[in-house]
Amino acid sequence: MQPTVVEIEGFRGRLINASHADYDVARAIWNGAIDRRPHLIARCIGAADVVAAVRFARDHNLEIAIRGGGHGVAGTAVCDDGIVIDLSAMRGVRVDPAGRRAWVQGGALWGDVDRETQAHGLATTGGIVSHTGVAGLTLGGGIGWLMRKHGLAVDNLLAADVVTADGERLRASEDEHLDLFWALRGGGGNFGVVTSFEFRLHPVGPTVLAGPILWDASDAGEVLRVYRDFIRDAPDELGTVVKFCTVPPLSVIPEELHWRPVVMVGACYAGPIEDGEKALRPLRAFRTPLLDLAGPKPYVVFQSALDSTVLHGWNYYWKATHLPALRDDLIDVIAGHVFSCSSPRSYVAMFHLKGAVSRVAEGATAFGNRQASHAIIVHAAWRPGEDFGDRETAWTRGFLAALGLFRKGVYVNFLGGDEDPGRVREAYGDSVFDRLADVKSSYDPDNVFHHNQNIRPGLSAGVSGSDGAGDT
Repeated sequence: MQPTVVEIEGFRGRLINASHADYDVARAIWNGAIDRRPHLIARCIGAADVVAAVRFARDHNLEIAIRGGGHGVAGTAVCDDGIVIDLSAMRGVRVDPAGRRAWVQGGALWGDVDRETQAHGLATTGGIVSHTGVAGLTLGGGIGWLMRKHGLAVDNLLAADVVTADGERLRASEDEHLDLFWALRGGGGNFGVVTSFEFRLHPVGPTVLAGPILWDASDAGEVLRVYRDFIRDAPDELGTVVKFCTVPPLSVIPEELHWRPVVMVGACYAGPIEDGEKALRPLRAFRTPLLDLAGPKPYVVFQSALDSTVLHGWNYYWKATHLPALRDDLIDVIAGHVFSCSSPRSYVAMFHLKGAVSRVAEGATAFGNRQASHAIIVHAAWRPGEDFGDRETAWTRGFLAALGLFRKGVYVNFLGGDEDPGRVREAYGDSVFDRLADVKSSYDPDNVFHHNQNIRPGLSAGVSGSDGAGDT
C-alpha cells in the first residue's frame, strides 16, 4: 500500500510527488518516449538519504527506480507508482592529481568529471556525450574514446560505495566485498545504489587531436573497407567511431553540408598531437573528404561536441549488437541498411573496441564479450510531434535482424526497454551471467533492484527476467 504522507524519517533532501509544481520536470528523463509517473521522487543529497529512501521503499513495498544521469534509453531511471531514488543533486567530483585518482558522486555527469580532471591534464574513460551519467555508463562497462588505450570505465574503477537492498552501506574494492566489486564492473544496477565511485586517472591532453572526417553516403561501402584496413594497424591511442548520419546544422559545419547523408569517422588520439597526425594519415588518403575537422582541440570541448545531436526530451529507440571484424559480406549488410531510416536525427554508430578492452581476460570483470571487434548501435531519434515512431522502430528492428548471422553479444547499456529476456544473458555470456546471478543472490536475494536489465537471483540455469527494462 502506498503511503499517503510524504515523509521519510531521517531524509534531508527533497521529496517530490504529483502535488508539486515541478513534478513533471523532476520525472522527465533524457528519452522523451518514456512517460512514467512515480508515486514519489526522493532527491537525495548524500548517502544517508539513499539509505533512508531504500529502507522506506522496502517498508512500504514500493518499486525502486534509481536515477543517476537519467540517460538510459530504456528509461529505467523512472518507474510508475513506485519511488525514484534520484541522485541528480549528488554531482561532486574530487581529484587527487598527485595520486591520479578521482572520487565521483553517483549523480555526476561525465562533463562534471572531465572539467575537474582536465584542470590537471588527467582523464579516465567516459562516454562520448558529456550529459551522460557516470553511474549508468560505468556500471554497464563504460565505452568511450579512451578505452583502447586505457580500458573501459570499469577497468579504471578502484572502489565503489554502495547502499544495498537492506539499506546497508558497503565499500566494494579489491580488498573489500570482492564479489560485489566484480559484479559492479559491468553488471549494471542490479546490486545496489552506488553513491560514490573512485577512478584511476591518466595523463590526457588537455589538448588532443580529435574530430570527424566526412565522406558522402554513396561511399559507405568503400569507406568501411578502407576503415577495416586502417584500424588493423591503428595504435591503441587512436579511438574511432564510424557514424552513418545526416549532417546536423552545427555552426562548425559549412551550410551546404547541412542535412546531407554522410559517413563520418570520428577520431580521438590519446597521445602527442604529431603522433596522432601520423596515425590518421592513411585514412585521410582515401579520396578527398567532404570535410575534415580532425585537429588539435581541448579534450573537454571534444567530449561535448555531440551533445546537441542527442538532446533531452527527444524520442529514442535503440537496437544494438557486438560485431566481429569487418568481412566484405558484413560491410555489404551495414552499407545496405544504414541510410534506410526516415528521421534526419536517426543514425548508426559503430565503436571500434579491441586494444586494452580485449587484453583484460574474459570474466576478470562482469563486462562480457571482450573479444568483439565492434559495438554497433542503431539509434532511432525523432522530436516530439514528429510522425517517425513506427517507421524508425521498424528500421532498427529490421537492421538488427539483418545483422543476425554476425552478432557476437551486446553491450548491456545499449539494450532498450523491449528486449527479449535472453538478450541480457547474451550481453554477458553464460559463465559471467551465472556468476552474476549468484552474486545477486548474496546481495539482493529478493530482487529489490529489478527495474533494470535484470538478473534474477539464483537463476543460473535460466534466463534473466523482465521485471524492469534497460540500464540505470
